[in-house]
Amino acid sequence: MALSTAAAAREVRRHPRPDRGPLFVAAAIAALPLTVLLALALSATGAPTEDMRHLFEHVVPGVLLNTVVLVFGVTLLAGLLGTALAWLVSTYDFPLRSLFAWALLLPMAIPAYVLAFVAIAGLDFAGPVQTALRGIFGPDLRLPPIRSTGGVILVMSLALYPYVYLLARGAFATQGRRALEVAASLGLTPRQSLLRVQLPMARPWIAGGMALVAMETLADFGTVAVFNYDTFTTAIWRAWSALYSIEAALQLAGLLVLLVAVALAFEQRAQAAQRHTALGGTAAPRLRLRGWRAAAATALPASVLLSALLLPGIALLSWAARHAAEDLDADWWAAAGRSMALGLMAAALVCTLAIALAYAVRVRSDPVTRGLARIATLGYALPGAVLAVGVFVPMAGLNNLLESAARAVGGDWPGYLQGSVAVLLLAYAVRFLAVGHAPIEANLGRITPRIDDGARLLGATGFALLRRVHLPLLRTGLLTAAVLVFVDVMKEMPITLMTRPFGWDTLAIRVFELTSEGEWTRAALPALAIVLVGLLPIALLLRRADRPDRG
Repeated sequence: MALSTAAAAREVRRHPRPDRGPLFVAAAIAALPLTVLLALALSATGAPTEDMRHLFEHVVPGVLLNTVVLVFGVTLLAGLLGTALAWLVSTYDFPLRSLFAWALLLPMAIPAYVLAFVAIAGLDFAGPVQTALRGIFGPDLRLPPIRSTGGVILVMSLALYPYVYLLARGAFATQGRRALEVAASLGLTPRQSLLRVQLPMARPWIAGGMALVAMETLADFGTVAVFNYDTFTTAIWRAWSALYSIEAALQLAGLLVLLVAVALAFEQRAQAAQRHTALGGTAAPRLRLRGWRAAAATALPASVLLSALLLPGIALLSWAARHAAEDLDADWWAAAGRSMALGLMAAALVCTLAIALAYAVRVRSDPVTRGLARIATLGYALPGAVLAVGVFVPMAGLNNLLESAARAVGGDWPGYLQGSVAVLLLAYAVRFLAVGHAPIEANLGRITPRIDDGARLLGATGFALLRRVHLPLLRTGLLTAAVLVFVDVMKEMPITLMTRPFGWDTLAIRVFELTSEGEWTRAALPALAIVLVGLLPIALLLRRADRPDRG
């Protein structure tokens, strides 16, 4: 009995009762997105203003229809395109297949708003493509207008299909050989095998990718702004910048959050199905295509890469070289410097919060702490325009409170919180915490509890355990998280546009301003810099991804 009591005492010392510190840390981080959601919820209880009544009568029906049509069209087209390409490179062997297998991910580096203005500049009625075609076939030639619902759906689908392609390719590539052999033994052709075996087995991954596409489409601001296609994000921006009505912007943001919640629910269902779908067995051998079938199989991914990557890249390089002499001035370098500074500061802040959150869950892994961690990472599901409004309102209230307190004691409040870099970084942290948290949490999960026990026996506890043991083992996850957040901040547009301090224009803001003025080719120089930076996470993904179909 004495031995068992002593052993129990030693066990208690080695595994002390979890304190409340990690719980408070998780609650403080989760309070950031909860504050935004609370601001949106409180806006729904306010009395409608004249601006709000006008918007809900004349604007909301149109933007709701446009948003639903856009989400449905982009999700469907990107889903079909990504699934077809993934099935093709995973099931068949044809010329350049190995190149296409990884190159089809590269369009992820080009933001949709960059692809949008390149498409308009090149394919508009006065653009070089239609001008050249009229010179060949006569002046009466008329092509479908790129500035249309179909045009914006096509452009966004080309920019977002890699989300579906990446997940579907992994599903197809790891499907068990046994399942396909059974399909062949039943006399099913490759087409029938696709419809009856491969697609049903890969459906959860495909649905998850399409749900991500739907949420990205709901959150998009830059692409629809370039096309002058009114959605909820552009309506929020106009209520904010033209009507100067924070209440109207909040109401519109609340409606958009409801649509995002629907897309998020579909994604959660897809992930739940994915966790319960097993694709066992060895990878199925690819079928060799010959003749016209091989040519057709090569033509599909080649045409996608030509449209989504090669031609836009050539256009950006050509236009950037044309305007480099006049536009590569002090203002451009200042915008580039501010973009990099914001990206680095945001990466440092997000990584710090992500480490604190992941470590809190590791130390106190109870349902409450894990639930707070999930709440803390909800910000990535909120569109940037919503976050901009949701962060601005409480900061403005806090600023007014501090100003009143300072006046009450005869002092003076020195600044405005809602127009500071701190608020901009706070909005970034809410938006991109999930991006930084995922790789850090994954790497922290690989550190076994035995390492912690050994470190505690050597006297390392608390922050010393994190600093001396965990952080050195988290270098890879920290680097991945920092790169992902840095690139996302460099590309981010609506949060920066709506909450930046005066004079803090970034490369993305320069793209927005130049395209708003119709200066399509001059927007290529800042856009090219954003695209080059966007290649960094693609390089990390290609370097670290497990590619069973390589070769």
